[in-house]
Amino acid sequence: MQIRLGYELVYACAQRTPLILTLNVHYSRVSDLVMPDHILTQPAVPITGYRDGFGNWCSRLVAPPGDIRITTDTTINDSGLADTIDPTAMQHAVEDLPSETLVYLQGSRYCETDRLSETAWSLFGHTPLGWPRVQAISDFVHHHIAFGYHYARATKTAFEVFHERTGVCRDYTHLAIAFCRCMNIPARYCTGYLGDIGVPPVPDPMDFSAWLEVYLGGRWHTLDPRNHIPRIGRVLIAQGRDAADVPLSNAFGPTTLKGFRVWADEVRP
Repeated sequence: MQIRLGYELVYACAQRTPLILTLNVHYSRVSDLVMPDHILTQPAVPITGYRDGFGNWCSRLVAPPGDIRITTDTTINDSGLADTIDPTAMQHAVEDLPSETLVYLQGSRYCETDRLSETAWSLFGHTPLGWPRVQAISDFVHHHIAFGYHYARATKTAFEVFHERTGVCRDYTHLAIAFCRCMNIPARYCTGYLGDIGVPPVPDPMDFSAWLEVYLGGRWHTLDPRNHIPRIGRVLIAQGRDAADVPLSNAFGPTTLKGFRVWADEVRP
């Protein structure tokens, strides 16, 4: 199948403002693009790119004073298959984990393993190792949090989510990541496109989505406690320790987001 995906962001800048954007499709999916997802701006400004420490493609530009429109519109090939589930995936002993996964065992800005460790062990210490344990974590987080866009707060951490019991997809993801890390399971934050393909449409406007990946049985597995069912058409943009590593945009000056539109729709024959 094919998915048309893209976005339109409009920022108002009070002055000449440097921006870093993390908006391009992840390198692991670039070969699936039917056409490149080049970033276009109005007014046109020079854009340069680099890879961050996690391998994500980032774009640098300087926005002039006033409004700047940032957009892309492309099509990507997709298998059309739902997220895979592997109930037999085994948990590695910490000493056997690949070195590159160890950073995803440690606490981070939004995932305070030190404050949640005792809670995690009391909730999940009795569960079988491996996939059954991460499934138990996903089940708990899904039922523990009430979803609502009005609950969103840029500074909200996993510890606060646990106690407030409200949030958006990034909050579900942060809490599940923190619990997995407390249980010695590497977990990383993912952001990307996830349209309503294969599920009933919802009235809420389309947004970028957050989920996590856990390292079990020698590979990374997708886990989505917000949606809680295998989904079709997930397109990765970036990975990191938590949302602080993969902001869609990072402005180095006063800006106001005036427009925000995202799409990820199946292309019908």
